[in-house]
Amino acid sequence: MSPDGRSPWWETAVVYEVYPRSFADSNGDGVGDLRGVIDRLPYLASLGVDAVWLTPFQTSPQVDQGYDVSDYCDVDPLFGTLGDLEDLIAGAHELRLRIIVDLVPNHASVEHPLFRAAVAAGPGSEERSLFHFAPGGSDGGPPNDWPSVFGGSAWTRAVPDSAEDLDWYLHLFAPAQPDWNWRNRAVGDFFEEVLRFWLDRGVDGVRIDVAHGLFKAEGLPDMGDLPPRADGLRINPLARDQEEVHDVYRRWRRVAEEYAPPRLLVGEVNLPPDRAARFTRPDELHQSFAFTFMGIGWDADAWLRVAEELERVRRQSGSLPTWALENHDVQRAVTRFGGGQVGEWRARAALVAMLGFPGCAYVFQGQELGLPGVDVPDAAKRDPMWERARVSRDGVRVPLPWTAAADGFHGFSGVRDGARPWLPQPEGWGLCAVDGQGQDSASMLTLFRQAIRMRRALVGDGTLRSGDPAEWSLTPGGLLLCRRSGGFVVALAMGDQDVPIPDGRIVLCSAPLVSGQLPPDAAAWVLTG
Repeated sequence: MSPDGRSPWWETAVVYEVYPRSFADSNGDGVGDLRGVIDRLPYLASLGVDAVWLTPFQTSPQVDQGYDVSDYCDVDPLFGTLGDLEDLIAGAHELRLRIIVDLVPNHASVEHPLFRAAVAAGPGSEERSLFHFAPGGSDGGPPNDWPSVFGGSAWTRAVPDSAEDLDWYLHLFAPAQPDWNWRNRAVGDFFEEVLRFWLDRGVDGVRIDVAHGLFKAEGLPDMGDLPPRADGLRINPLARDQEEVHDVYRRWRRVAEEYAPPRLLVGEVNLPPDRAARFTRPDELHQSFAFTFMGIGWDADAWLRVAEELERVRRQSGSLPTWALENHDVQRAVTRFGGGQVGEWRARAALVAMLGFPGCAYVFQGQELGLPGVDVPDAAKRDPMWERARVSRDGVRVPLPWTAAADGFHGFSGVRDGARPWLPQPEGWGLCAVDGQGQDSASMLTLFRQAIRMRRALVGDGTLRSGDPAEWSLTPGGLLLCRRSGGFVVALAMGDQDVPIPDGRIVLCSAPLVSGQLPPDAAAWVLTG
């Protein structure tokens, strides 16, 4: 609760994720940049969202598209300058948009000066204690059996051709992303300064990458027979959810509350709801994403099960759900829900339903356009996961189509010296473009704007309150219902037949009713009070 007695803005906010390299290219080099985001701020404001989350733009070799950071306190020239970022923050604030930036504290880049100094300093040095260096096993192989999320071993030789330096370094992701050793207090001090650097520049919050993974089990023991898979990711349970991590976020919460108004801390905590809720206790993070929701398909029983679990955890812990259907790592909803026209209708319905659920909602750029996942040709793939595990996230990161006309790659980029977008746009991409959808009263973009306007009005008049409980149910016909206080009901038809919806005034619907009933793959908001 804020000092004036009102709920913090983020409890009812809609946050729009911008993946800068694929949003808008201002200089024609084929990669989106901060000036491109600045140019499109009026569009973002027109959507009615409350905040914009920027994925990493800090200095990086771009091995993992910015999640391998070599300078945490500067902007990579690929995206612009620190001055551009300051202009973006100022421009957003003029339009009443808040800015959230990504912070990547679990791992750095091999090009980070502290890691380079650690490699140069040699085994046993103080410099190496900032990361996880260890001598190889008795067989000359890695120090333990931990796997990388991106495939293969989580260990790489520090100096492969040395007969004297036999150390390996830990990287839960790509070899270019060495993990910080958070058991060294100097790492915590370093990142507090990084946090303050961005908050001092006026950002309204930070999203914390791999927030649950900073600490590893002491001694780095073998996994042995422990299951290597959890929550859909190949993540070592010994390398996540260690108790010491909570002290980090208590420290960061104190920092965030030094600012007026307090700044938002939202964590990427890919854990079951009861464990994730521990990261959002009153003195830790404000939010963590509901990953159990983001990963499910078009399955009414699964939606009910996840919703009831999140509600149970919410009532026990007071931690509001933070809903999302898509992000830069997850398959687009249109494709995940079946593809083609069926996938499009289901994605429309799912988005309307999610925006009616209690708590904060995050949307990924292009979700408001109903973009499908793209089958990027193998030769054009850029995701480091592709090389090591034959899994690619590139299909959800294809540059946005702003115009139906193909000029400038559908408005994404001006042509310069034959440059092309960093990922290819598929044929027919212009059919999804912003300009065409903006003039179509039945488009996904029009529906999205209507939903945001209605949500804002219902929050403003007190109908939707962040702290209200929700009751979830599922009818035999596949109708999922979320009943909130104030007589507000979300109805989502997930079966294969038309279904009756609760009596009341329909204030929003993703598809026309059929003889007064909700058709399959549609959602509605109903006021019953």
